[in-house]
Amino acid sequence: MSSSPSPPSRPCAADRIRSSARDLFYNQGIRAVGVEEIVQNAGVTKPSLYRAFESKDGLTTAYLADYQQSFWDRIEEVRRVHPDDPRARILAYFDGLAERASRPAYRGCALTNAIVEYPDADHPVRQEAARLKQDVRDWLRQQAHAMEAGAPDLLADGLILLMEGAYASGQVFASPGPAAQVGILARCLLDACCSGARRNVDPG
Repeated sequence: MSSSPSPPSRPCAADRIRSSARDLFYNQGIRAVGVEEIVQNAGVTKPSLYRAFESKDGLTTAYLADYQQSFWDRIEEVRRVHPDDPRARILAYFDGLAERASRPAYRGCALTNAIVEYPDADHPVRQEAARLKQDVRDWLRQQAHAMEAGAPDLLADGLILLMEGAYASGQVFASPGPAAQVGILARCLLDACCSGARRNVDPG
């Protein structure tokens, strides 16, 4: 006779704290949320938080890392679908961003929001957010170089500006706002840069 399946294990205190922080920080802002609210929402005690993360800043940097992982998960998915096409990878990401940034509860990018909340360039939260942002810029540069686009670093920075604009305008304008067009605008930018590159190499 087979034994009955074991009930699913409950997430540990640290995981519940991370989940609570992600929900509260993203929707309300990091500085607006206190440790007490985080632990109450997670159903744990303050000592549990400090044992796992040492401080609210430590929890915040973990939150940023968790948020960034969701970005890389999306990138891995578009890489899987388009393994040999950097242009298609870029456009798949921006098409997804257009959809996400048009949702009513959209609150932009957690990294951008953290940088706005922490203006001190030496603060560890701001430094971590800026480091993770640079990783995104580096990824876009890699894709632009792989496309053999004209001025690939300039193209990557243009795409960063589109991305950041979608993060901000998605919170400002009622849907469908400008952020809903970011996929179309990314195509325009790619077409402009790549057609310029083709003209530079065409004979005659």
